[in-house]
Amino acid sequence: MAEKRLKKRTTVWLCVTALFMAINIVMSMSIFSIPVPGGHLYLNDIIICVASILLDPFGAFMVGGVGAFLGDFFFYPTPMFVSLVTHGLQAVAISLISHYTLKKHPAVASGIGVTVGAVIMIAGYSIGRAFFYSTPETALIKLPYQTLQAAVGAVFGMLICWKLGIRKLFNKLMEK
Repeated sequence: MAEKRLKKRTTVWLCVTALFMAINIVMSMSIFSIPVPGGHLYLNDIIICVASILLDPFGAFMVGGVGAFLGDFFFYPTPMFVSLVTHGLQAVAISLISHYTLKKHPAVASGIGVTVGAVIMIAGYSIGRAFFYSTPETALIKLPYQTLQAAVGAVFGMLICWKLGIRKLFNKLMEK
């Protein structure tokens, strides 16, 4: 019986992880972005935050790092390795903090997690832009937009998980 439940949990986990990864890839398209001076403000950070709050660190890395990497690979390949590292670290940090700190206050732990994740995302893309595929000046120009993107992802990720009850629904799904 326990083996059957483990198999179902693995199947459900795999399907949920793949679904979040696919949504992350789709949200990396220019259609789902907001044009800003010097580029676009992408909304895939919302998906990364939601998935990281819900999934374990490995699943969060798959959605955040690999999903962002594939999204960039298909639509704008220049920053794909920066996205892999930055969003991967962001997702793992959010997941670790959300699942392993403040067990009695999971919403607070998630809030701390998405805040730390936002800092990782801003720093990672600023460093990536400054040294790998652009210039330090471009990184400074884009800093306010990176901050806005990280804040939007963190706030909406928290709202979706906690106010809309997605985390409770996900936990019920994983228990069965």
